Amino acid sequence: MNIAEVLSQYACSLSYSDLTPFVIERVKQRLLDSLACALGSYGSPPVMNASRFACSVPAESSTILGGRHRSMPDIAAFVNGTMVRYLDYNDGYVGKEPGHPSDNIPACLAVAEAEAATGKDLILATVIAYEIQMRLQDAAGLNKRGWDHVNYVLISTAAASARLMKLTQDQTCQAINIAVNGHIALRQVRSGELSAWKGSSAANAARNAIFCARLARYGMEGPSSIFEGKMGFIKQITGELPLNFGAFGNATNGDYMICRSLTKLLPTNGEMHTAIFAALKLRPRIPDINQIASVHVATTDIGLRILASDAQKWRPTTRETADHSLPYTISRALIDGEVTLKTYSPETIADASAYRLMDKVAVTEDPALTALFPQHLGNRVTVTLKSGETKSEEVISGPGSLETPMTNLDFETKFRRMAEPHILRSSQDDIIEFTATLERQSEYSRLFAAMESPTQAI
Repeated sequence: MNIAEVLSQYACSLSYSDLTPFVIERVKQRLLDSLACALGSYGSPPVMNASRFACSVPAESSTILGGRHRSMPDIAAFVNGTMVRYLDYNDGYVGKEPGHPSDNIPACLAVAEAEAATGKDLILATVIAYEIQMRLQDAAGLNKRGWDHVNYVLISTAAASARLMKLTQDQTCQAINIAVNGHIALRQVRSGELSAWKGSSAANAARNAIFCARLARYGMEGPSSIFEGKMGFIKQITGELPLNFGAFGNATNGDYMICRSLTKLLPTNGEMHTAIFAALKLRPRIPDINQIASVHVATTDIGLRILASDAQKWRPTTRETADHSLPYTISRALIDGEVTLKTYSPETIADASAYRLMDKVAVTEDPALTALFPQHLGNRVTVTLKSGETKSEEVISGPGSLETPMTNLDFETKFRRMAEPHILRSSQDDIIEFTATLERQSEYSRLFAAMESPTQAI
């Protein structure tokens, strides 16, 4: 069998009974985490723009988070996926390619609602999506070759959507074939000055994948050997793609990739979290920020390339560029002693004090830190004062990592912090209880009702 056929076989054969309570708990945590991120995006320009578009294509299939509007499942997945991704606060995973497996969750939720799927069905589809995307991230990098990591979301969402639609194995294979052939995303979305599309690229991949699964349901076929063919995915996009299908999570090995996804306590790019933690540890040791003569950030190869190599990262003017700017974020962490949603507000980005400190920042690769990648995303921050005194902190791992995973209380605290400006405490309680008992749910109207907010009114 070719790769698309094996992925389809996996998506169609895995059962809910194959999952352990630990894995099911990870799904619940990441659903709550994704809903927290969505709430934090309510009222933002890209989300409002996407929501208005969805209202122009009304349907009774899937709900747009934040209100009572419904649209087609692929369009709902696009809008809700934009919400989840907007703050760069959702979970992530770093293999040979970094990415955000929770980008699949809004798509799975939209299809589950449209298909009247149960909570157990949603849990299983989420596990399948995480498994496929993260195994692909481990197999081959895309960003160095000029392609966006969301090309893996195409594949994982197509498979998960097909499972929720109860497609046959051949139909699932065709959904993957169609999705991969027609919807490849460029890495330019994360280069230079970043636009709002940074937060919509994965949502668009998920939208395309759902559309393709729906086409496959009605007999549409895609190009065969889409991965291995002469002009296929491997030759054109990834290069070598070593996938060990025997290692995919199953009832025998219990090794499901969702358990390795990393979650965030900070609303910013994941590769720079340890740099922020290092800067925050240094901050109490610097009595006067004006006495800083220089700041040196030692980072990984990917940290330098993605977060500090473009000129725009040194003078960000958009939220999307700022939350992918290592010099900007470290400067704000040293100035403010924290990194929050406010760090990336237009007013804070325009504050000249960060620019003055950024002019004293240097970022270089440390091969020793690169050697730890992708197991660890280490960074070291060294501050030299005008007196000549130096202070340095190196952080290899932090909260949300495999070594120190977020607890249920951490997820609830993050959720309530994002939800507080938008929904009542009683609604927050409903959402927390719904996600905690997801395997017992048979429909989603209660969840969507609790997510309604005047701040997301269209």
